[in-house]
Formats: sequence, C-alpha cells, structure tokens
Amino acid sequence: MRPRPCSAGFGAAVATAALFAAARAAPAVAQTPAPGIEGGAFLLVPVGARAVALGEAATADGGTAESMFWNPAGLATMPRGEFAVFHYNAFFGTGDAVAAAVPSARLGTFAVAAYLVNYGDLAVTQAATGAQPVGQISPRNVELMASYATDVAGALAVGVTYKLVQFRVDCSGDCTGVPTAIGSTNAVDVGMRYTFGSERPVVVGVSVRNLGFDLQVNNQAQADPLPTRLTIGISAEVLRPNDGAQGFDARILADVQSAFVGVPIQPVTLLGVETGVGDAFRLRAGYAFLDSNERGPALGIGVKFGSIAFDMARTFSAADDIGDQAPVQINFRVIF
Repeated sequence: MRPRPCSAGFGAAVATAALFAAARAAPAVAQTPAPGIEGGAFLLVPVGARAVALGEAATADGGTAESMFWNPAGLATMPRGEFAVFHYNAFFGTGDAVAAAVPSARLGTFAVAAYLVNYGDLAVTQAATGAQPVGQISPRNVELMASYATDVAGALAVGVTYKLVQFRVDCSGDCTGVPTAIGSTNAVDVGMRYTFGSERPVVVGVSVRNLGFDLQVNNQAQADPLPTRLTIGISAEVLRPNDGAQGFDARILADVQSAFVGVPIQPVTLLGVETGVGDAFRLRAGYAFLDSNERGPALGIGVKFGSIAFDMARTFSAADDIGDQAPVQINFRVIF
C-alpha cells in the first residue's frame, strides 16, 4: 500500500483521525456498535478463509489453528500439529496472522499466534519541501495470542485464549508536530464444544470472545470497552460415506451472535454449508446476516496435498464497492 501524503502542519489531525478510524470505528466488523462506541473493533474483523466461506458460522467448527480466532475449544480436536499463515484484503487495509498449534494426547493442545492489521501509511510533508515526503505515519493494530484446549469428559472440550491487544500510531523520519500513540489492553476468549453421536455427529459450540479491560489510548476518560461477543453455534453432518468408502460428505453450520454485555445489539444469524471428499477437496458457502454493509454471501474452497493445505474465501457484500481491493481471505497450512 503506497504512502499517502499529508503535511506536518496538520499531522496531528491526521494522526488523530487515523487513531479514531482504526481504534474506535468499526470497519468491516461483524456487528455495528450502537449506540455506544467500542474500542478495538478490528477484533471483530473475521480471520480465516474456512470460517469466512462458511458465513462466519465457525463456533462449532474445529480441527485447525483457525479455531484460535473463533472458539478456542476447537483446538482440542486437532489430530496433528499445524503451522498456519492467514491473509486478507479489506477496504480499510490488510490483515496478516501466523499461528502454530501443537496437540498432545495427554496434555491437550497448545497454540500461539500473532496478528497485524495494516491501515496503510501516510507520508508526512512540510511546506518548505513541497510534496517531498520527510516522514511516514503508520497506524496499526496488533494482537498476540496464546491458547490452550483439552477434552474434559470425552465428548466435551473446553478452551481459553489470552490476548494482548494493541493499537499504535508510529511515525518515522521527521515527525516534528506529529503525535504518536500506543494503547494496550488484555482480553480472553473462552469456549466449549460438545459432540452428540458418532455416526453423524452433531456439535454444539459456545464462545465468549474479547472479554477484557477497556482499550485506553489517551486517558481513562476516553477508554472504550472491547467488542465482547457471545456466540452459540451448531454443526450437523448430514451426509457421510460408508465406513472405509471414499465419497462425498456434507454438513451444515449455524451460529447466533450477540453482544455479551454493555452494548444493546440485536442478535445476528450466520449460516454455512460444506461438502467435499475427505480433506482433499472442500467446497464451502455461507451467508452472514449481519447488521452492517458486510451482510452477504461468501464462497470458498479448500485443498490438501499431503501435509500442505490451502483455503480461500471471497465475500460478496455492499462493502465491495468501498476501496480498491477485493475482499479475499487466504490460508496456508503445514501439518506436521
């Protein structure tokens, strides 16, 4: 993303605008905060091509490192270790994350991840130098995560994720008169999954995400609560090949999501379907009935060759008309 020019004379205004746009506004979030303001709205931007292709109905899903962003209990069903890279394009910028998860039959699953949202750069100019840049303003969001998940009683799995959340506006070069800012807070995600049956299993998942302290950038009076969300989901397998046979399977997923405390937001429904032949090829579709311009359908595919897996998703919504980047999510996973 190329730096956009701004003068140092109004650098303070630009940095302040960037701060409020990134830390307090809600670009492409799963819910529109109303009537109050929520901080760290980037936490609601969906991460993971599997979940996005399923209309964000991922609370009862599991088995990959992507569960860190949706329901940490899903990590308990990982059969093998995984290193994953996530990337997405959005009208406000880009997001990138890396994650590693290691399951143990006796100890449970441990996972770590780092997530960066890049809102683009602003080139700082001065009247004396004309349009020649003398510095650069860089607003970013950063999230560091550590998760643990385990089976508690056979069909029941639980998980928890600790998160360090940060918003920062950095400036490099000649930053005279251009303010910088750093705001940090701590939060947790907690979740559970319960599996009914084995022949055609039905999974029920519950997660509470972004439960933590207010995000404070300037002072306590301007601190904003995190966008805490309660989600209840179900996944049902409706088609399965006979034991030992190779064939198509299919499942449907549905989530209901609402604010956990504090913000009066109407619940939204998220729906997804998935079919394919084992892990070799997966076809996914979903619809997110959100209360924002991110409402709309999504499509995605997944392929796996040996220990390498690739997932891609594309959303279709009113937000597609904003910005110059197609809203695409990509996952690359190495299973070990």
